[in-house]
Amino acid sequence: MNKILLVGRLVKDPEFKTISEEKSMARFILAVSRNYKEADGERKADFIPVSVWGRRAVVVRDYLRKGNLVTLGGRLRTSSYEDEAGNRKYRYEVVAEDFKIIDYVGKKQA
Repeated sequence: MNKILLVGRLVKDPEFKTISEEKSMARFILAVSRNYKEADGERKADFIPVSVWGRRAVVVRDYLRKGNLVTLGGRLRTSSYEDEAGNRKYRYEVVAEDFKIIDYVGKKQA
């Protein structure tokens, strides 16, 4: 089973691409706080690349902005390539299947 659940904040506005009339894709980086503090007392974060496809990508384009707190569910996808020196390099990203905005940046407090 390949299932991931993350809660974090967007580090910058999402990138959006239209691949064809029926296929869209959005990408962003999600900063996810670790649930422990380092020896220096600081709570570090992991920066997770996320991609969203189809109609959900349009929602990402229209509603998500830098600083939004979101929860998302998806799966981990890995890929590899050879660099110019012939070394194998690996990449990973979370492919989001669903998400929810928990906190809008700049939202008025009630």
